[in-house]
Amino acid sequence: MSTNKRIVIIEPYAMIAQGLRLMIDEIKGYEVSAIIADGHYIERIVPLHPDIIIINPSLIDIKKKGELEDISQRVPNAIMAALVYQYVDPEVLRYFKTTIEISDSREKIAVKLRQMIETNDQPAESSELSDREKEILVAVAKGLTNKSIAEQYHLSIHTVITHRKNLTRKTGIKSVSGLTVYAILNNLIDIKDVE
Repeated sequence: MSTNKRIVIIEPYAMIAQGLRLMIDEIKGYEVSAIIADGHYIERIVPLHPDIIIINPSLIDIKKKGELEDISQRVPNAIMAALVYQYVDPEVLRYFKTTIEISDSREKIAVKLRQMIETNDQPAESSELSDREKEILVAVAKGLTNKSIAEQYHLSIHTVITHRKNLTRKTGIKSVSGLTVYAILNNLIDIKDVE
């Protein structure tokens, strides 16, 4: 009985799908169970019981992100990776565990697959902001510097920087203006309080 992780590739272009399959076939511990090239992939994935689904995210309509949720519900143990070789809306990429890029080497793909499996076996970290992170977010949105935030909350600058890194990781937003919009949209700050 095979203990290989089963992979389903959902990609409309045969050259790309077959090339990826050849690379994965050379990686110990993984096997490509199927390549699905048409739009009727959800019904075809379920009976395959894949461990990993590698999908071209351009097949996902952002307005119908329920497609990804449907896959997650119907194949709950499968981990999804995005196969990227053109621009993809960052909002769509948030739904994937990792991205496999067209320029990735076989070794890099092997590392990404292994990391997906390893991190999936660990308990999921909450993406919800802690009370302290919300306080730091509000301070950032109000335009305070790291030094000012540290003084206001009696923290070291290093702790403030760590909280800001956590904010970026949990929200996926890197810019101060983006974090400000996030704070306003989540009712953490009133737009009148922003300088």
